[in-house]
Amino acid sequence: MFTGIITDVGRVRIVRETDRDRRFEIETAFDLSTLDIGASVSHAGCCLTVVEKGQDWFAVEVSAETLSKTTLGAWAAGTPINLERAARVGDELGGHIVSGHVDGVGEVKSVTAEGGSHRVAIKVPRPLHRYIAPKGSITVEGVSLTVNEVESDVFGVNLIPHTWQVTTLGNLSAGSLVNLEIDMLARYLARWRETEPK
Repeated sequence: MFTGIITDVGRVRIVRETDRDRRFEIETAFDLSTLDIGASVSHAGCCLTVVEKGQDWFAVEVSAETLSKTTLGAWAAGTPINLERAARVGDELGGHIVSGHVDGVGEVKSVTAEGGSHRVAIKVPRPLHRYIAPKGSITVEGVSLTVNEVESDVFGVNLIPHTWQVTTLGNLSAGSLVNLEIDMLARYLARWRETEPK
């Protein structure tokens, strides 16, 4: 489990093909002496398992299924990545509860500067739009954000200067593709309503 609070922006160091899967080596500022092999790390919102580590990098392996359902298939050497280590019991829950399971890939429709902040509009693949509500939570590229408004299958978020500067969201522009995870509570509430006896 994660909180959607990014603790490092890593960078893809090496990409290797392994049969149908792919192996990425990720450069990071994490203290790797405290990151165990087998640990879960959120990569742009996608939970991946550490399989090897070096002095300032660790490796993850990604299945063909994950590559096809997320933005990870477009990663190349040098790609910056939002990273978050798994939450521990007793940690401050600064964002919202995030599973690290990407629900779909959205497309940025516009990025507009507003004072020091930036307003971003993102188109959601249907039927995910049903689970997004104004003032609800959503995870974009692993970042916990509050939804400002929703119009059909497009929602808007406001990025404060801090978020713009310390995550990869500062690189967004119209046409950018982003990993999305809808709020877990919204998903279960919607499922409950669908199956509730009439």
